[in-house]
Amino acid sequence: MAESAAITTPFLWEGTDRNGKKIKGKSLADNEAAVRADLRRQGVVPTRIRKQRKSLFSGGGRIETSDIAIFSRQLATMLAAGIPLVQAFEIVGNGHENEAMQKLILGIKADVEGGSALAEALAKQPLYFDDLFVNLVEAGEQAGALETLLDKIATYKEKTEAIKKKIKKALTYPAAVLVVAFIVTTILLIFVIPSFEDLFQGFGADLPGFTRMVIDLSLFVRTNGIYIVMIAGAIIGTFFYFKKRSRPFRHFLDRLMLKIPVIGPILQKASIARYARTLSTMFAAGVPLVEALESVAGATGNIVYEMGVLQMRDEVATGQRLQQSMENTDLFPNMVVQMIAVGEESGSLDQMSAKVADFYEEDVDNAVDNLSSLLEPMIMAILGVLVGGLVVAMYLPIFKLGAVV
Repeated sequence: MAESAAITTPFLWEGTDRNGKKIKGKSLADNEAAVRADLRRQGVVPTRIRKQRKSLFSGGGRIETSDIAIFSRQLATMLAAGIPLVQAFEIVGNGHENEAMQKLILGIKADVEGGSALAEALAKQPLYFDDLFVNLVEAGEQAGALETLLDKIATYKEKTEAIKKKIKKALTYPAAVLVVAFIVTTILLIFVIPSFEDLFQGFGADLPGFTRMVIDLSLFVRTNGIYIVMIAGAIIGTFFYFKKRSRPFRHFLDRLMLKIPVIGPILQKASIARYARTLSTMFAAGVPLVEALESVAGATGNIVYEMGVLQMRDEVATGQRLQQSMENTDLFPNMVVQMIAVGEESGSLDQMSAKVADFYEEDVDNAVDNLSSLLEPMIMAILGVLVGGLVVAMYLPIFKLGAVV
């Protein structure tokens, strides 16, 4: 870990190889002397070495899970094409636009060049490579089928990322529209309604109740707006604080989310899809079932299912069949339990789990598409009621005045 941590600066270099051919590339090292020494070990005579300048448009310093998924696929493809591991890391790392990802990949390359196994090098980066990833890579190295296991990892990462994006789409779209509606309503209450209020003061007649209510609401927002923002900020901050640090609160939240109409079934199907996909990938790699279930638990994405799978692991460890332990949790539909039972009986648990994952991933796709179609008219109706209601409230006195005239 210390060796990787020292590699912090990107250098661009030019030189000639053993055949006198001009080549160029990029390396991460602590200083120019380290780059020069590394190139000489590779048989390259450097002619020019300089620090890489940071671009205003270069990728940021944050590594997303999608970056790890893409890296897995790139590495699997290169190894399948017969490219040596170290060279594959060099190509992928130097070609990455995200500086943080570049440092991560080339740092792992340095560990591998130093004699560490790939699984050992990945284990030094637990923020980006979880136990499941490391265990599968280790199984691939021990079995001499690293490219095959990396292909499975890449497929697994791509599938799980696709599920996450679908779920985010289902939850983000209505939330974003409601936030916009709230902002528009606030602008109307603070800047537009007071203009009408000044106009109505010269009417000399009682205002309709609806109009009076909107004007009072506008006055309240203008008078206490700062306190409303502070209270809202405190509530949101407290929510995310406990969501991040309190496991009982996350358990309550996840259980509540599963009970929400329409949204709950989608989250349940997504958790089942992740469970089945992870189980299939781990079991196909030859990881023992009890050990596999521990990684599967953390991959479900929901604490309710995570605790259920950990309960299953304990029961399987005592000799109980996986089918029976799944029934005991009361979290899985009968179809899933029966398909897993068939997989256990026929010795094809990985294949049956993959079929379950395929079915539920497709089901999540369809459910999210249907939810989007359902939400669009509902959201437009909410916007119409909020904005249209304010407009009607302001024009009611004008209509009343016209009728009197």
